[in-house]
Amino acid sequence: MGDQLNREKHVKYFTSHLHMLPSAYTETETNRMTLAFFCLGGLAMLGALDASVTEQNKQDWIDWIYAQQIRPSDDGKNTAHAGFRGSSWSGRAFDPQSSTCEYQPHDSSHIASTYTALLNLALLGDDFARVDRSAIVAGLRHLQQDDGSIAPTYGSMERDARFIFCAAAISYILNDWSGLDIEKTVAYLRSLQSYEYAIGQCPGEEGHGGSTFCGVAALGLMGRLDDGLVNRDMLVKWGLERQSTGFQGRPNKQPDTCYCFWIGGSLDILQSFDLVNHENLRAFLMTTETRMGGFGKDATSYPDLLHSYMGLAAMSLLGEPGVQPMFSSLNCPMIALESMKKNSVYWKK
Repeated sequence: MGDQLNREKHVKYFTSHLHMLPSAYTETETNRMTLAFFCLGGLAMLGALDASVTEQNKQDWIDWIYAQQIRPSDDGKNTAHAGFRGSSWSGRAFDPQSSTCEYQPHDSSHIASTYTALLNLALLGDDFARVDRSAIVAGLRHLQQDDGSIAPTYGSMERDARFIFCAAAISYILNDWSGLDIEKTVAYLRSLQSYEYAIGQCPGEEGHGGSTFCGVAALGLMGRLDDGLVNRDMLVKWGLERQSTGFQGRPNKQPDTCYCFWIGGSLDILQSFDLVNHENLRAFLMTTETRMGGFGKDATSYPDLLHSYMGLAAMSLLGEPGVQPMFSSLNCPMIALESMKKNSVYWKK
């Protein structure tokens, strides 16, 4: 690619995927909420959301998102499942106005889908009036384990740093931290820090760029960076050492577009992004930009939505002309944060 970011190609890339996903995404059907976030967030970073999505289409998206909300059932069985599912895979009737939701086995929210659903609503300018905050917060209490870790869905055996970030982000967006035991959460995050002072997915595991972002961002949202990090300076050193041209996710790996934000965003939260070699980082990202729009994971890969969003997010950190600012702690365009604080019924005084 050339020296200039091809904004128009990126706008077309995200817009086309927002309208219809290629067949290769069929296996990711249950993650459609998150794929929508990559499209809406990418368009917002390019300053093209309003021009690319009509007001009617925005309302259609808002209604579709609310139709994926798992709300309390009359018999109380949905209490631990409240939140948003990732798509309409369960076959329920489309009802964006429902105030209750009959319990259906295996039809549960997922913490990552709840996180991206809320960001999508913020990007679309919704007022959150139909978001059942009390049910979602109560659901978080069921997902947090005795050791402070978080499960993605009720009954799941999965535990890692991603879900702690999602829980912290949801609490921040809803302006309600009562669903988390913050002291247990901070203690668990400290247990994830390796001998390198980076953050692993689980206790005793190798430090990793993605889980490091999740841990650092969660601590930042909770206002606990000072006591939640074992050694802040050594973590910054570890992050900076992951850069060659772009950033690698861990030692002895090749640089990858997504880690340019995962680690770049971590350094931004830690107020150390100015120490990054901006010229090398931008040069790497320009090699992963594709002629069809979007970014691949490296110079030889086709684009996908995750890497395309993360490529733009890294460009935003670099202050790229034409790319809007990011709020790194939530991994979202700043416009989403501004919309949330302006429009959400949970932020209005």
